[in-house]
Amino acid sequence: MTDPSLTHPGRRWLKRILLALALLVALAAAALFAGDQLAQRKMQRKIDIPARGVAFRDDAAAIERGRYLFASRGCVDCHGAQGGGKVFLDDGKGMRIAGPNISPGPGSVVAGYTPADWERSIRHGVNPLGRPLMVMPSEDYNRFTDDDLAALVAHLRHMPPASGGGPVVDLPLPVRAFYGFGLMRDAAAKIDHGRPPEPPVPEGLSLKHGAYVANMCLGCHGEKLNGGKIPGGPPDWPAAANLTPGEGTAMTRYADAAAFQQLFRSGTRPDGTPVRVMPFGSLREMSDIDVQALYLFLKSLPPSPHG
Repeated sequence: MTDPSLTHPGRRWLKRILLALALLVALAAAALFAGDQLAQRKMQRKIDIPARGVAFRDDAAAIERGRYLFASRGCVDCHGAQGGGKVFLDDGKGMRIAGPNISPGPGSVVAGYTPADWERSIRHGVNPLGRPLMVMPSEDYNRFTDDDLAALVAHLRHMPPASGGGPVVDLPLPVRAFYGFGLMRDAAAKIDHGRPPEPPVPEGLSLKHGAYVANMCLGCHGEKLNGGKIPGGPPDWPAAANLTPGEGTAMTRYADAAAFQQLFRSGTRPDGTPVRVMPFGSLREMSDIDVQALYLFLKSLPPSPHG
C-alpha cells in the first residue's frame, strides 16, 4: 500500500509549505536589513537645538545641590559614582550599554563643553554636533529648572578627575530594527524642544514640588506615570509599575508616605519582595522631602489603566 505522504499531491503541499517558509524568512531578513538602515540614519540625524545655556556657577551652594542631584537622579547608575563611566546593561546576548566619562578626567566626553553644550546634552539628549545621545534619558531631565541645571553642571565641572572613555551602545540587530521602524525612540524624539524650562519650584511637601520630582520617573513609567513596557529595555525586564492610584496599581501597596519612603531606602516592597530594575543606588539618596512630596503627587493623580 502506498504511503499517502509520498503521493504527488502531498509533495506539492510540502513544496508549498517550504516555499512559504522560505518567503517568510526572506521577508524577515529584508525587514531587519531595512530597519537597520533606518536606525543608522536616525542615529546620524542632525537635530538643531537653539540652546542658550545657563551660566556656569562655582559657588559652594550650587556645587552641593549638584552633588545631590547627581547622586539621587540616576546619574550614578549610568556614569558611576565618580563620573568616569559605567557598564549598566550587559545581557550577554549582544546588548551592552555603558555611560561615558563625564568627569574632568582623561577620556572625558564633556571636555570643552560650553553652557549651550551642557544644556543640549542634559535637557535635550543631543550632543554638541547635533546628533542624538542614544541612551541619555533626557526626558527625565528636560524639566530641570535653570538653577538645578546650573547646579548639576557645577558639580560635574568640579568633580575629582576620573579616567574613562566614551559611551558604548551595542544593540542586537532586532533591537536596531525596532528603533529604525520607530517602535523605540531616543530621548531627543520624545522631547518638546521648544518648551521653556520649568520655573523655580519651592522645595517642600507640596504637590507642585512632588510634580517636579516626578519628572525623573517619566523615562520608565511614561508621561502619564501609568507604567508599561520600559522603552529599550531587554525582553526579560518586567513592565514598569503603574504609579497612579486605583485598584491593582503599585500605589495600593503603600498606605502612607513612610511606607513609600521605606521602598526607596530598602528596594523592597512592604511584603519583603524585591523590586527589579529600579535604580535604587540613586533613589536611596533622595531626601525625605523629595520622596514624601513625590508620594503626595502620585496619590493625587487620576487613575489610569496600566500602560
